[in-house]
Amino acid sequence: MRFTRAVVKYRVVILIITLLLMIPSVLGIANTRINYDMLDYLPEDMDTVIGQNELMRDFGKGAFSFIVVEGMPAREVDTLKTRLERVDHVESVIWYTSFADLSLPMEMLPQKLYDAFNTPNATLMAVFFDSTTSADETMDAIREIRAIAGKQCFVSGMSALVTDLKDLCEREEPIYVGIAVALACAAMMIFLDSWLVPFVFLANIGMAIVVNLGTNYFFGEISYITKALAAVLQLAVTMDYSIFLWNEYNEQRAKHDDRLEAMACAIRETLTSVIGSSMTTVAGFIALCFMSFLLGRDLGVVMAKGVLLGVVSCVTVLPALILLLDKPLQKTKHRSLIPDMGRFARWIIKAFPVFLVIFALIIWPAWNGYSRTQNEVYYDMANCLPQDIDFVIASHKLRDEFDIASTHMALINASLPQKDVAAMIDEMEKVDGIKYVLGLETILGDSVPKELLPESVTKLLESDRWELLLMNSEYHVASDAVGEQINTLNKILKKYDPDSMLIGEAPCTKDMVDVTDHDFQVVSLISIIAIFVIIMLVEKSLSLPFILVAVIELAIFINLGIPHYAGQSLPFIAPIVISTIQLGATVDYAILMTTRYKEERAAGEDKKTAVTVALATSTPSIIVSGMGLFAATFGVAMYSEIDIVRSMCMLLSRGALISMVCVLLFLPALLMLCDWVIRHTTLGMKTKR
Repeated sequence: MRFTRAVVKYRVVILIITLLLMIPSVLGIANTRINYDMLDYLPEDMDTVIGQNELMRDFGKGAFSFIVVEGMPAREVDTLKTRLERVDHVESVIWYTSFADLSLPMEMLPQKLYDAFNTPNATLMAVFFDSTTSADETMDAIREIRAIAGKQCFVSGMSALVTDLKDLCEREEPIYVGIAVALACAAMMIFLDSWLVPFVFLANIGMAIVVNLGTNYFFGEISYITKALAAVLQLAVTMDYSIFLWNEYNEQRAKHDDRLEAMACAIRETLTSVIGSSMTTVAGFIALCFMSFLLGRDLGVVMAKGVLLGVVSCVTVLPALILLLDKPLQKTKHRSLIPDMGRFARWIIKAFPVFLVIFALIIWPAWNGYSRTQNEVYYDMANCLPQDIDFVIASHKLRDEFDIASTHMALINASLPQKDVAAMIDEMEKVDGIKYVLGLETILGDSVPKELLPESVTKLLESDRWELLLMNSEYHVASDAVGEQINTLNKILKKYDPDSMLIGEAPCTKDMVDVTDHDFQVVSLISIIAIFVIIMLVEKSLSLPFILVAVIELAIFINLGIPHYAGQSLPFIAPIVISTIQLGATVDYAILMTTRYKEERAAGEDKKTAVTVALATSTPSIIVSGMGLFAATFGVAMYSEIDIVRSMCMLLSRGALISMVCVLLFLPALLMLCDWVIRHTTLGMKTKR
């Protein structure tokens, strides 16, 4: 009680401190770097990651792009190459003049080498950068290359992808955050009992969001997915806490003449309920930290921090705002638009056997769709972007003109005999889908010594420790075919050089596939166990955790099963994240109803009356909470052109509605069915009427 009275007493000081905190928080947001490269989150001990680091250390090469040049004479292409080489952080540009003088006809090249870089309509340049794929310097270089090259040139590669992704995110984010705020505000105005209080809630949550995003500065950088979703998710999942306090304050005002005393009591009651409610949400986000794919830790830590800041803000800043604006808040109150739910509750309880049958019938198709959706996700980040964006157009040009869908690189020991390297290249070129392999041996053959080549050529493809091979593939990144191809190439490489490493977008993506497939199972299991334990402790019951988790898991199965039946493919990260967030954020609906049922039953009511009262009294709060989460995410899903953001927000908005419906229809039926078991496995429930 000392804490609650201190909050009330020092309410003005709290508001002043919070407003002052906005200054460093805004500066923190501005100086937090955003990472747009999903492959950066692979574990550091993987060969692909080690190989990328070796390429950077020994060759000074990080990012890699192909540039398709259409309808340009050879001399103009050579001039363009020279201009591109002068761009900051361009390490080298490989084209015909890298190997021969332009006075020598290009047709004199070995046929394989000529075909690798030329078609009747276009020629191809390979560009290496001295910075990493998603470094700010690389993205600036990509923009400058596009400006120099003009409309006849098309820049592909992961760096072009992350550049377009960054630009699109920065254009979209302010708009869809505004949409989320507007729709959440509209939902609260409709379902709450005051026209003004939604704006107070949004001011409180907004300050907590700014502090959360500002403190990300101490992490150095966060993922673009975390940045894109953090504000919307924090708004959606912490809105309930503000509603709890407002409702409790209104109840306490009816009991106390002094509004300050009423608020002190409201804070105490809210703190008790909000801590229990937030624990399940935090547990869902913390479960993401157990992913081997480090994006989970990035999102999990930021969102768990956001929920905790939301709780703190709810019991400190929000009471201060409500007390400051108490008079206008009371004057703008209106009758809630949600009707009395007594009749609805009685109808549900009367028909509870029907809902038990429906519950049982839905389980198999929901599980079937859910399990199949996990196998139908996509990993190619190019699918996240609109089809008319520069990177996608360039990728289509590369595929149409040169039949190149992905590019691999191999690092092999520089001391490996030329004959062995030539034999290895010959084997690799026979692998299905490999168009050709380019290395020093491709230019020289296996009988001409490397020493005959000028240093300007050899340094492009060889260092003191490694020789670099380039392989172009007809197979798309993240396809089953390219996965088999990479396995075969690795076997050939390891046969000749056990220390060799295959790197590039496709090999890294294959590692991401292997890692996240395991992560999905681990994260789902950890989140279920953690939330199961929390419910067991909060409800002091052995049976209720099974019932509550079963209801929400069914809602998750339905939500994630719909994409399979609708023929929709999701980005790989969506099912992992959504299953934990939906469980953590919406199990509160079930806890709210169950807690009231326990109270009624322990007070001596029969099971039918207890479940009816619990359903009738908790339905308005469940509707407000579910519609708030729906509203905050649905608008983003409708607006965003970035499929990974759109898909995750659509799953969240739909999941909120499905969880809400499952709790309102199936949980009462299960409480009726399992009443005897619940009473005998729950502390404090054996009291008889």
